[in-house]
Amino acid sequence: MEPSLTSQVLEDFAERMGKAVEHTRAELSTVRSGRAVPGLIEPLKVDYYGADVPLLQLASITAPDARLLVISPFDKGAIRSIEKAIQGSDLGITPSNDGQVIRLAFPQLSAERRKELVKVVRQRAEEGRVAVRNLRRQARHDLEGWAKEGEISNDDMERAERALDKLTQDHVAEVDRVLSHKEQELMEI
Repeated sequence: MEPSLTSQVLEDFAERMGKAVEHTRAELSTVRSGRAVPGLIEPLKVDYYGADVPLLQLASITAPDARLLVISPFDKGAIRSIEKAIQGSDLGITPSNDGQVIRLAFPQLSAERRKELVKVVRQRAEEGRVAVRNLRRQARHDLEGWAKEGEISNDDMERAERALDKLTQDHVAEVDRVLSHKEQELMEI
C-alpha cells in the first residue's frame, strides 16, 4: 500500500517536472538568436477575421537558410494580417511580401545585443529551475502530511525524498543543458 502511494506521487511529480522543463525549453526557443528558427514566430497571434489565431495554424514556416524565414499562408488573404502581427511583435524585423509569401530577413546580432540576450535566457532558465524546485517542495509537503497521518512510514518517506531529490537534480540538470545549448547558439557568429 505505501510503496504504491509514494511511487504514484513520484511519477506525478516527475511528469510535472518534465512539463516545467519543456516549458522552459519552449520559452528559450522564442528568444531570438543569430539564426532564424520557426519557433520565434510560431506562437504569434494573428487577427484572422476577428479571432486571434496562432500563426502556425495560418501558414507554413520554413527556414531556407540561417538568416531567412519564409511564411507561406494557406489563405493568401491573410498576408496583411500576418504582416501586421509580425510588425506588432517585439522581433524588430520588417516583413517583405511578394503577394504569395512573406520573407523575414534576420540581421546579424551585435555583440552587445548577444550579451543582453544571454542575460534574458539565463533569467528564463532560472525561472525553470525555480519551478522544478517548487514542485519538489510541494511533493515533500504532501509526503510529510501523509507521514504525519500514518499513511506512509518514515522509512518510505525518506526513500521517497531521496528519489525526489534525484528527480529534481535530473530535471535541473536538463534545464542547465538547454541553457548551455541556447547560450552557445547566441554567442555563435
